[in-house]
Amino acid sequence: SFSAQTAYSVRFLPYSLAAGDFNNDTQLDIVAANYGDDSISVLLGYDIGALENEISFAPADGSLLRGVVVSDVNNDILLDVIVANYGTNTIGAFLGHNNSTFENQLKFSMGFNAHPYTIAIGDFNTDGQADISVVDRGTKSIGLLLGNGNGMFRIQDSHGRNYEFPPLFIGAGDFDNDSRSDIVVAYDGTDNIDVLVAYESGSLTKHMIYSAGSSPQCVTVADLNKDTLLDIVVANVNGNNISVLLGYGNGSFGNQMTYSTGSYPQSVAVGDFNSDTQLDIVVANRGDNTISVLLGYGNGSFGSQMAYSTGSYPQSVAVGDFNSDTQLDIVVANR
Repeated sequence: SFSAQTAYSVRFLPYSLAAGDFNNDTQLDIVAANYGDDSISVLLGYDIGALENEISFAPADGSLLRGVVVSDVNNDILLDVIVANYGTNTIGAFLGHNNSTFENQLKFSMGFNAHPYTIAIGDFNTDGQADISVVDRGTKSIGLLLGNGNGMFRIQDSHGRNYEFPPLFIGAGDFDNDSRSDIVVAYDGTDNIDVLVAYESGSLTKHMIYSAGSSPQCVTVADLNKDTLLDIVVANVNGNNISVLLGYGNGSFGNQMTYSTGSYPQSVAVGDFNSDTQLDIVVANRGDNTISVLLGYGNGSFGSQMAYSTGSYPQSVAVGDFNSDTQLDIVVANR
């Protein structure tokens, strides 16, 4: 179970968030991408779970920020912030210092009218460097930026340009046990997800289509049944449920199992919320201002949801231990 929420202000209309330790004090901090005023908010954490007043900076006017992820992309053991600038057709990288400040944005163009939407980090060419996969909603394609290990990236050709449906959300993981990250994609306008397998050069091939629920919105990847193979969780907006697809370790997955959530599930994350060593699922439900927590049984199945109130219009959810008590906590971006 969880305590009542504590609210912290950020800038206008936070769209997505991520957690990481940006100042190397062993406390988790939060970064939020605010698409309403083209800004990024960083809230520094204390050991009691409280957050310091936000530090804000702006990528650019008209960036219309969407996705944000955290990773060390230049191998300096400091976390960096990567954002999708929907309005300026670029991916932005903010390289971190150890005092919660960041370098000026490095921009990588995704091409005219690309409108990058969400991003995921992986190693798609097995060179040991962090790469970026991008949903380019405007051109209906998936873009790859292969990392050089110094914060710079080289852009691969887009995959699947002019898909029938624009891709929306993306997740990355090694689905076929070849030590190379693969991709799962949810689309706007179809009830399917795609699994795309990466090859040595960092190129992608369309591997297999799987049925999800009605209007899959968000995807995440984890080993939900302790078989060391990655599985997929999908939030289905119009179905008011999530789909769980268990992986076979060869790039293929079983049929979906569905579990009810609140209204209009928008974002999904996983973590062990009851310290039983089994992964559980948390879902942000935009339609009824709640999160749903579904406890896992360790075999890929889950119990009925437990609902907790959030702020208005929860858009994105992340997990972490924000008060150093070894228990996982939940953070939600309320638009």
